Amino acid sequence: MGEAIIAGLLRAGKIRKQDIIVSDVNGNTRERLEKHYGIRSTSNNADVVLESDVIILCVQPRDMAHALESIRNSISSEKLLISIAAGVTTDFIQRVLGKKQDLVRAMPNNPCTIGEGMIVITLAKDTSERRMEEAFEVFSSVGRTLTLEEHLFDAVTGLSGSGPAYAYLFIEALADGGVKMGIPKSTAVTLAAQTVLGAAKMVLETEEHPAKLRDLVTTPGGTTVQGLCELEEGKLRASCSRAVERATQRAKELTV
Repeated sequence: MGEAIIAGLLRAGKIRKQDIIVSDVNGNTRERLEKHYGIRSTSNNADVVLESDVIILCVQPRDMAHALESIRNSISSEKLLISIAAGVTTDFIQRVLGKKQDLVRAMPNNPCTIGEGMIVITLAKDTSERRMEEAFEVFSSVGRTLTLEEHLFDAVTGLSGSGPAYAYLFIEALADGGVKMGIPKSTAVTLAAQTVLGAAKMVLETEEHPAKLRDLVTTPGGTTVQGLCELEEGKLRASCSRAVERATQRAKELTV
């Protein structure tokens, strides 16, 4: 996800490559990022903090405490800290740092890699609103961004954070149906993926309720209504809702 943000920022021309510095314990990763993006890298987290105005923490939740401890003595109050770690609250981050710090928590998702992500952000307590604008500037380069209160972030994780996996499964299932009916597999995948993409864009660009758009496709006694009846009998709607609920519950279990 960190690499997706780098690629998005550079693609959008939001920042010069010489103004980006990353840290990673893996030397091979650092070398690859330097060669591919023309950016600088280091193995020392504190170096990144000292040279940057905006620091994005792109670490696994289990590694967050260690990462925060490594920058605690280097970060200053005028810098903006952004965390994209699932399940790690702003309160936890502030406690480990042991100081007041301008802080934004973000939940991006996998399609950020191609600039089509869904990113939800929230401000930590006592962080100024202008920091929200800075975070929007960062994440608008990799997708659509909106704000929600932090207590909803576990649900965000269950819906948009995990949601691409649900969509991939649905695309795979649609394609399997096409293959069953005689369509070549690669063609079936293309048909399914573009259909889902187009439907999603219709929802976003028309701002109509999905049910209204569904009705536009569904003619009485036609083919679509037969397919929809089969999906309802298979309890697709209930299964999708439960998937978000179960993923949210798991996110709550992992939250610190």
